[in-house]
Amino acid sequence: MAQLKRLEGLADYESTWQAMKTFTENRLPDTENQIWQVEHPPVYTLGQAGKPEHVLNPGKIPVVRCNRGGQVTYHGPGQVVIYPLINLHRANMFVKEYVTALEDAIIHTLNDYGISQACRKDGAPGVYVPMENGELAKIAALGVKVSRGCTYHGLAINVDMDLSPFDGINPCGYAQLKTVDMKTVGVQASWQEVADKVSGYLMDVFA
Repeated sequence: MAQLKRLEGLADYESTWQAMKTFTENRLPDTENQIWQVEHPPVYTLGQAGKPEHVLNPGKIPVVRCNRGGQVTYHGPGQVVIYPLINLHRANMFVKEYVTALEDAIIHTLNDYGISQACRKDGAPGVYVPMENGELAKIAALGVKVSRGCTYHGLAINVDMDLSPFDGINPCGYAQLKTVDMKTVGVQASWQEVADKVSGYLMDVFA
């Protein structure tokens, strides 16, 4: 099983990251898995191998270099962030299978809201939706860290947020990549409802 934990309010990114890291470093083989629901204040995060040139115009938004995989992304109010702290050995999963499970949970969640064309994109982790011009726009991002077979960091789903900060970066390292939220594609949903729905799918996977 996994324990669900909601971090109240807008949780500071760096202190949340440190808390995940500490939990992972101190967990024992039988420590219960946890799934954290988080909403962050505005912040750009640059992955461990992220290239600073993908940060184009951060303005007053802080940029934090962290130890997850991937390039640069943005977190802010109105975005559901889920951090699964999972023992992959107990789940009998390799990292690739774990990433697929995260994407599946996002796609199932979006499908439940009528976003039926949510899909993957080859070579670009995350979940995308087709726009009217046929291009794919990113609606959810992934960034994972695995230490001693245990995961932290996780996924982010854009629900109802100010999308303009994405213009200050090459999202996930892709120039001109359009980013959307659920509201953009016509879905009105509460933050908590979306957080609980995607968490529920993950709880089922890691039960």
